[in-house]
Amino acid sequence: MSNPFLTPRRAMILECLLIVGLACVPLFATFPYRVNIFLSWEGAYRMSEGQVPYRDFGMPLGYGYWIVPALFFKLFGPQMISLVKAQVFLNIVGGLSFRYILQQMRVSPGVRLLSVIVFVLSYSFVNFWPWYNNTVIIYQLVGLAFLFRGLGSGRWKWPAIFLAGAFTFLSFFTKQDGGGLALLLALALLAYHSLNARRWQELAAFLGSYVLVACLFIVPAAQYGFGYWFNHGQPPHSSRLALMDFIDVFLMESQWIKFYFALIVILMFPAIKNIRSLWQNRGLMLFLLLTVGILVEATLFQVTSYTPPDNNIFFHGFAIAFIFSRMYDISAIRFENLKPFLLTAITILLWWSASYYKYIQRILSQLSHTEEVAAAPGGENVVNRHNFMVDLDTTDVPTGKWTFSSLPEFRKIYMPPSTVAGIDRVMALPEVKKGKDAKVLNLTELTPLDHAIGYTQETGPEVPLWHHLGVAMFNKQLAAYTEKVRNKHYDLILYEYAPTLNNFFPWALRNELQQHYRKIDSFHAPRRPTNAIIEVFVR
Repeated sequence: MSNPFLTPRRAMILECLLIVGLACVPLFATFPYRVNIFLSWEGAYRMSEGQVPYRDFGMPLGYGYWIVPALFFKLFGPQMISLVKAQVFLNIVGGLSFRYILQQMRVSPGVRLLSVIVFVLSYSFVNFWPWYNNTVIIYQLVGLAFLFRGLGSGRWKWPAIFLAGAFTFLSFFTKQDGGGLALLLALALLAYHSLNARRWQELAAFLGSYVLVACLFIVPAAQYGFGYWFNHGQPPHSSRLALMDFIDVFLMESQWIKFYFALIVILMFPAIKNIRSLWQNRGLMLFLLLTVGILVEATLFQVTSYTPPDNNIFFHGFAIAFIFSRMYDISAIRFENLKPFLLTAITILLWWSASYYKYIQRILSQLSHTEEVAAAPGGENVVNRHNFMVDLDTTDVPTGKWTFSSLPEFRKIYMPPSTVAGIDRVMALPEVKKGKDAKVLNLTELTPLDHAIGYTQETGPEVPLWHHLGVAMFNKQLAAYTEKVRNKHYDLILYEYAPTLNNFFPWALRNELQQHYRKIDSFHAPRRPTNAIIEVFVR
């Protein structure tokens, strides 16, 4: 190939600019209050304050997820926007790890750059808030990057194997299902390497490092009820493994995964003709195992971790990389040339336009200054795609526009006006004026109020990080809270009543509050639709 448009160096520069540039876009935006982000803030805040997981609070998973957000709270303060900054860092790490994996797979520069575009637009760019279902994959990607480096040679071989085991464990210690699947994929890759090369040192070193790092994290926590909290399907936890769920979701949904499986099978026909030759083709076999393993992982992950519903879309970049690489090998297409690359890149941008158009749409809507109206000047009712359904939840937001709080913890985060006004009323209560001496129980999604009020949080091995009954707290903790409510232990209790969510905050506790405390205020929770109410109780 003479004078290609994409040289290896040019491709590397474009890939890094793309990964870093798109990751930083959220730094210049404002955001609505994110559903469920409260537990991200709470865990990061507690750890940044020096609280020790399982000793000072319990949770049904490892604390690997909160390590990076806690560090960013230390650096930038316990604000909601610090979580966005933490995710910017994680997106950069994930993108660079993905790129390095493809580099180790000897993917051509053109295919690699196109695959990076798919990965960033389909996965990284849409994740601007940290969430454990995303962080578990980021740690896995880092672990895979070190693993493939360790399967090579050179002086960094064994340190890379150790770091592969360490980050694969961190993936498990972030979320059991995704991290367990990450371990199985790593073991499958190592098993092929061991059988193909007839050497077991890499497999042994990986397992040894994984167990060592696991001991470093788990043994100190064992004395604080780690076995009770950590959810591996034992009571009081419940298992999410149901065979029919996997079958139903795979056969009735999973359209992209099944499409990629079909394409891979078709493109592998020439190689399958000679199984022995395929087995000896180390590069192709590792790439095939990696891609199929990622697709299988995404299939299972979407069932065991169903919130949010698209948290398994990390597979697109890997599938496209493998498919384009096979097309590169068996056809005359060379994506390093300008025309094939541009045409393919434009198609990808069109394919994933929904991930970036929402930012463009905000700008266009502000420039157009158009307002939807329910009636024309002549009195005729106007019905279009924007107003054919009427939002009945407009009691506190007549214009439908959310607004900002003056508290620094909520900087750049907008919420319903009712929520903002309610926060101001809470901050003016005499119970809040006690500061550190106030005894407050915050059973809401507004966990940043912990820092804004400044009270001393309850700690102990029986204090749950969040209060979803049957998920993160259980009847044992509910009984302890009930006893404290009956004894009027707290000065102020904030309770979020979400009737459409199954004991998101324990309903039984609300009944106790109505008997033993006095409700003095209520306002909407920061949700869309605003169908949950935050109630304020005092003695």
